[in-house]
Amino acid sequence: MKKFIVEPEFWELFPETKIGIVLAKNIENSMESSAEIKKKNLDEANENAEQFLEAAIFSENPVVSVWRKAYQQFKTKKGARSSIENLLKRVDKGKAVGSINPLVDIYNSISLNYGLPAGGEDIDTFAGNLRLTKAVGGEHFLALGDDEADNALPGEICYLDDEGAVCRSWNWRDGQRTMLTEQTKNAFLIIESVDPERGEVLDAATQKLAELSEKYLGGTAQVLLVTKENPEISLN
Repeated sequence: MKKFIVEPEFWELFPETKIGIVLAKNIENSMESSAEIKKKNLDEANENAEQFLEAAIFSENPVVSVWRKAYQQFKTKKGARSSIENLLKRVDKGKAVGSINPLVDIYNSISLNYGLPAGGEDIDTFAGNLRLTKAVGGEHFLALGDDEADNALPGEICYLDDEGAVCRSWNWRDGQRTMLTEQTKNAFLIIESVDPERGEVLDAATQKLAELSEKYLGGTAQVLLVTKENPEISLN
């Protein structure tokens, strides 16, 4: 039985973090994103994201600064930033987040609409349990778009399985081995909040992610919440 486990080393740094999970099973992700996904969801989300960019200085926007502070608590590669910052930076520069595939478009739209990091992995590619914890260092990692491995650093917060790193620097970069593709049938979708005041926003975002997954991709979508008090879930 595969599990997702958030280990004590993580909770020591971020005890108030909440993580929303959607287990999307038996989905169909092989087609190109429909016009509705692109326009009604992704395009509108790019516009809605401007609500999170009210501060004159980009780094002082709350949904950016809270993650900047979090990233200061652990070892990261120079220049690593949270996924929500990377998306909002594109919006801030007038470069809309574009279409990749239906499932990625859906979780990017959620991320932009709610101002929270969101991502996804192919459950069937995991080697053993998926863990969110501190890396020992040297865990193998080949990032999306790269040709050479760039392995995890000692003390870096990462998603790991038995074969290496799945996502580095918490939610900075995904790896090729576990990425969502046209062949993905069972997906692990995740939304993270490090701000205890945004718990209700996280809940709403997770429910919406499940709703859109079922609407556009079929299958089933199970919603789960991971906290310090409930640090592991079954992926089966």
